[in-house]
Amino acid sequence: MSALRAGHDVFDVHVHFMHPRVLAKVWAYFDAAGPKLGREWPITYRGSDDERVETLRSLGVKHFSALSYAHRPGVAEFMNDWTYDFAARVPEALTCATFYPEPEAAEYVARRIEDGAQLFKAHLQVGDFHADDPLLDRVWGALEDAQVPTVLHAGSGPTPGDFTGPASVERLLQRFPRLPLVIAHMGMPETEEFLDIASRYDEVRVDTTMVFVDFWGDPPVTSLPPRLRELQHKILFGSDFPNIPYPWEHQVQVLERLDPGQEWLDDVLWNNASRLFALPASSTP
Repeated sequence: MSALRAGHDVFDVHVHFMHPRVLAKVWAYFDAAGPKLGREWPITYRGSDDERVETLRSLGVKHFSALSYAHRPGVAEFMNDWTYDFAARVPEALTCATFYPEPEAAEYVARRIEDGAQLFKAHLQVGDFHADDPLLDRVWGALEDAQVPTVLHAGSGPTPGDFTGPASVERLLQRFPRLPLVIAHMGMPETEEFLDIASRYDEVRVDTTMVFVDFWGDPPVTSLPPRLRELQHKILFGSDFPNIPYPWEHQVQVLERLDPGQEWLDDVLWNNASRLFALPASSTP
């Protein structure tokens, strides 16, 4: 039976809610991205914040992130103020924050941790910085000490950048081996390299965002790769809602298509994230 049809609770760790001006720019990027990506990227969920929250609720998403990512110096705290306000009025939302390699980063990240940040987001491709940028040393140290995770877009998809790939993440983890990271998009297209990293470091996880979806035009993957069974406890469900060019349900359906078994789905759709963020087990039988 489909996890959706069975009414399975879902914890989506890769959802974007942003200040409206920032989100408008993100949508404008995807609207114009066709030539660069070789395919159109229509945004499926363009409603208001309230409408999109209600959509997630209707889909059975009981908890979700509200990720924003700083793309240049001086904007992180503007974004963080907005995401904190959002989390204060939406009980299902994690309290999320972002940072950028800048002299003030250590100070505001420490303050955000003290004020209850549950999850951070950083985007090497958009921000044009290496994960081990020296300006982030104290940031990563604080996050490791507090065990607050960061969703890190480090893979080279959908288009490679000068700062993407596993090399700087590996260097970072050699210095901060207990740093809790969630590698966005399972590190696509360097998935194997990032799964290797997750295997070696206890606090590194990956999310399923846009993995195995039909949008890429590849032949469907219809059985669970052995590596993903081995790393069952390290895989978190993520969707990239609302910035996806297909219905949210498709991300669940392609995982079900792998025929992974109910225990694997339970862990990926809910248990792994609920353990990471110290929340109760799923109400699903």
